[in-house]
Amino acid sequence: MNKEIRCEAITLSLPQIELAGISYGDATKPILLCLHGWLDNLNSFIPLVNELSLQGILSHYQIICIDWPGHGLSAHRPGIYPLHWVDYIYDLHATIAQLKLRNSSVSIIGHSLGGIIASAYNAAFANSIDKLVLIEALVPMFESEQNIRSRLVKGIEAQSRFARKQLSQSAKTVDINTAVSARHQLTKLDKPWCELITERNLRSTEVGFVWRSDPRLKLDSLYRLSFSQVEQLMNATGTPSLLVLGTDGYKQLKSLPPKAKRWFNDLKTVLLEGDHHLHMGSAEQVATQIRAFILN
Repeated sequence: MNKEIRCEAITLSLPQIELAGISYGDATKPILLCLHGWLDNLNSFIPLVNELSLQGILSHYQIICIDWPGHGLSAHRPGIYPLHWVDYIYDLHATIAQLKLRNSSVSIIGHSLGGIIASAYNAAFANSIDKLVLIEALVPMFESEQNIRSRLVKGIEAQSRFARKQLSQSAKTVDINTAVSARHQLTKLDKPWCELITERNLRSTEVGFVWRSDPRLKLDSLYRLSFSQVEQLMNATGTPSLLVLGTDGYKQLKSLPPKAKRWFNDLKTVLLEGDHHLHMGSAEQVATQIRAFILN
């Protein structure tokens, strides 16, 4: 991290949950809120924040990165109830409301899940954010309506097995190197980036490291929108938006930009060398695109 960056750990005490975060730069400047992806945490934005700082963005904005509930240092949702992606929209709504007590100008950079949540929020609450940057994300995930019954049944059965297991087992210790290697093999993300993310998702105990992240995050959702529902939700927002895709990112995302013309009135799309986490591995190029867009 650039040593000249002024940063501090922050806590956002929302009505429903407590979130951990880090703030970079001058707290009086407009806010650039960074939202990470599924099973990641705010550490995934460190390479991008560093590059944005080097390119002078902190002369114009403060950057705030948060851990979603169940990720990093943020609190978990209570009990062993199933998790629902739409709950993150409520978290984002409460977060923005709290941040606007400091500064009325909030723009968002969202990666993967963070981008999906930001996109859905922006569609539902027009004019709530100034600008939107989506990295390897566009709209909520959707599937055929024919899957609704089977998804619900399989999801409930998986949740029930999980609940029985949680009640009968204590947390298992984790070897950091093994965890980093496993994430590298699964995601193909470079090991230094895997280590950066993994270290914030672990906590030290007397017997070793255990996962901080909520194990329910790995369970399938009980419900997913249909394409027609996504169409109704998006319904063309006028918020200036930038979509950043990686050449080796998720293939299905590359087929959606033509449809996005119906969902966004002001959308610029760029394709850069990189994978799904290109804001880490190609941080300089991504920062250059974001800086030009944000300061336009």
